[in-house]
Amino acid sequence: MQQRLTGGLTQGVRRGGGLLMEFKEFILRGNVVSLAVAVLIATAFGAVVSSLTDNIITPFIGMFGGTPDFSSLKFSINNSEFGYGQFVNDVISFLIIAAIIFFLIIKPMNTLFEQTRRATPPLDPTEKKCTECLSDIPVAAVRCKFCTSPQPAATAAQTAAADRSLD
Repeated sequence: MQQRLTGGLTQGVRRGGGLLMEFKEFILRGNVVSLAVAVLIATAFGAVVSSLTDNIITPFIGMFGGTPDFSSLKFSINNSEFGYGQFVNDVISFLIIAAIIFFLIIKPMNTLFEQTRRATPPLDPTEKKCTECLSDIPVAAVRCKFCTSPQPAATAAQTAAADRSLD
């Protein structure tokens, strides 16, 4: 039986198909590799953010109101102990990390993208509204394709812009 299984797998690979070839194609697919890289980067980034929180932000907060440590808080019901203090610590840590990520990464990136978007000139329109039925029609159209009403002639700049968009 062992020989039969091994023979079937190797025969499939030699023929250009089979389970191993399909698995190889799956692993080498771009989105799987990208996902693996993203997980590794996220793990490394998580370590950096945790270090920033533990070694810089939390001591900074501790200067003003004492070190926020609620891990010893708990209550008991029927000899079952509920340690809600560690949950409170984790929520505070999450909020600090979320604030750091938002203000140091997300907000600056959004500002950069907004500046980039404003810097690019808007594209020339390729369509206009019909004067009668308000349908979208090509800029160079002299008659509406929906209601067949005559349309004002397009300017030379509008026609040139519409021609450039077709290229």
